[in-house]
Amino acid sequence: MAVETVWSGDFAAATLLIAEAAAVREATGSRFAPIAAAMLAAFRGREAQAVPLIQSIIEQAAAGGQGVSVTVAHWVAAVLYNGLGRYEEALAAARQASEHKHVYISVWALPELIEAAARTGNAPIASDALEVLAGRTRAGGTDLGIGIEARSRALLTEGETAEGQYQEAIGRIGHARRRPELARAHLLYGEWLRRQRRRRDARDQLRTAFEMFDSMGMEAFAGRARAELRATGERARPRGPGAPEVLTAQEEQIAKLVAEHLSNREIAARLFISASTVEYHLRKIFRKLGVSNRTQLARTQRNGEGIPPQQY
Repeated sequence: MAVETVWSGDFAAATLLIAEAAAVREATGSRFAPIAAAMLAAFRGREAQAVPLIQSIIEQAAAGGQGVSVTVAHWVAAVLYNGLGRYEEALAAARQASEHKHVYISVWALPELIEAAARTGNAPIASDALEVLAGRTRAGGTDLGIGIEARSRALLTEGETAEGQYQEAIGRIGHARRRPELARAHLLYGEWLRRQRRRRDARDQLRTAFEMFDSMGMEAFAGRARAELRATGERARPRGPGAPEVLTAQEEQIAKLVAEHLSNREIAARLFISASTVEYHLRKIFRKLGVSNRTQLARTQRNGEGIPPQQY
């Protein structure tokens, strides 16, 4: 339960579940490895917390014969180091995790392996991993699996084909309600767009990625998005407790399109984001503007009551 909650991006709920599990372990003397706690620390990008937990899992698993836990620990390490942009370390961890005979667990590591290999210039490793991943995701046929495959494939592709794969990834992962994976798709698409010198398009994707990572507390990945935004000539700042409630540039775009009576799906197509990302931004817009539905939002736009977009 806690692992799934971390993967959904609800870190506050995950923290409570992890605390409850720790209390149960202490009361019962259980020796189950703290997998969810390590995963949460890694997704947050907190190396000082994650590394001791990862090492603890490996040590406990080795002593108790829990080989699957070792695989999970290496996968968690790969997520941590990809978030921190330390791709050589991510590659080493992901290779260890992906080599495990437990198919269900080892497949988690393949997207991490592909990203790390692509970023370190190890194209053959990335291509081999993609072939394995595609075989498993196509067999499963889920939006999440196929979306992550498309995201991974885009890392190894060029031109319009790559762009189509990033857009497919965003659309499909958006249906799966895995916000960390969706935010990572926006980040990778934004990084690719910047390298194509399409700075304006890159900013839209990178803003979305940064806002999602920042709101979830994925600090390392947010740092990657912030650095990419800076490279486009903009700056992104995490919200402080006293920061004004202002709309970002993308939120302003969405609010205007709502005022034009476009549906979430139509807005998503217009902005090259997923419908679930539009829904996520709409909840923030409603809160910031003090409205509760699309009709009220449209009225604020027509009356010129919208709040100016945040300047990064």
